Parts: sequence; structure tokens; C-alpha cells
Amino acid sequence: MAYAVKEVYLTLQGEGGHAGRAAVFCRFAGCNLWSGREEDRSTAACRFCDTDFVGTNGPGGGKFRDAAELAHHLRRCWDEECSGGVPYVVFTGGEPTLQLDKKLVDACHAAGIEVGLETNGTGKVPAGVDWICVSPKPRSEIVQTEGHELKLVYPQPELSPTDFEHLDFEHFFLQPMDAKGRTAANIEAATRYCLANPKWRLSLQTHKLIGIP
Repeated sequence: MAYAVKEVYLTLQGEGGHAGRAAVFCRFAGCNLWSGREEDRSTAACRFCDTDFVGTNGPGGGKFRDAAELAHHLRRCWDEECSGGVPYVVFTGGEPTLQLDKKLVDACHAAGIEVGLETNGTGKVPAGVDWICVSPKPRSEIVQTEGHELKLVYPQPELSPTDFEHLDFEHFFLQPMDAKGRTAANIEAATRYCLANPKWRLSLQTHKLIGIP
């Protein structure tokens, strides 16, 4: 299987249970909830996405002919910039389960890479992924109902935290929606909710706060 990747870059994980950890992000091209074109945003299932996942022209991006080639590319990105440590790669998108398969997971493990995943939960995650983060989106059905963390962007009129508390996740995070003119109010609302409902923990987009990708 060939893989279409928008970009690959080293950064610090900014959100959730691994916040602050060095990670190579592999952003796959394409999503099943939005085309990525502004003219389609108003009719998309997910209307608040702030990510460019169209094409393969980003830094470190491209088309990779097989799992071994992409795994080698990801390991090289880590080795060129990091001194030691366990290489950690986060597959994201767009929607990574449209492309991530067991062959790629196995190829990453063979290269000594720990595999993380950030998904909207509408596709099943292949076996062997080391850290599964599901971030539900409106107007879509979650089929990945277990994992390590569920991260809900908050507030969303169509989704309530109580809709997901029965699912089999180790951690539950509320992440304030980054919306022009509303971010501060959303942080306050998410903070209040977490104080009143301690099953949930606050997740801030720390990479945006410190100005890194």
C-alpha cells in the first residue's frame, strides 16, 4: 500500500496525556469528515478544523510506496534531530485511519518506533498501536470505542461529555475550542466543567501557547 503524507515534523506533543513529550508528527492527507476546502466547510460534518491536510506538499511530506519506506523516513526524522530516547511518532491527519494499517504499525515497531494515533474514531484502529487518542466529532458515528484517551473539543452544542463517559478509555480530556473571540470563554467553561466533573481533565493546546507547530 502507498501512503500520502501531508507533512512530517518533530515537535512537542501539545495536548492530552503525552503533552510535553518530543514526538514526530506524521500528518496523513485526507479526511472523511471534511474535504479541506473552505467552500465545503459549512456543509461538513466537522466544521471547526484548523488543520491543512490537503495534498502532500508540506515539510517532510510526500508519497511513500510502502510501509518500510515511510517507517524509515520517520525514524530518520527522529534520529536527525533527537539525541537518544525512544522514538515516538504520532499519526494524525486529516483522518489517519484512512491510511494507517497493520503493515505500517509493524514496520514502525521494527524500526524501534513507538506508535501513537490521533483519530476521530470513525474507523477501526489497526492492532498494535501503542497509544490511541479518539477525538469525537459531530454528525459522525464512533466505531473505535476503546483506547487510552478520549479528547473532546468543548463546547460543542451537538456533543456533551456525558455522551462518551460509558466508553472504555483510560483518560477523558476536555479541550477548549480555539475559536476567534471565544477562546478565553471556552477555556473558562471547560475549566468549570472539569472542576464539577473530575472524571474529565483539562487539555490545553500548549504548542499554540508557546508558538511551536
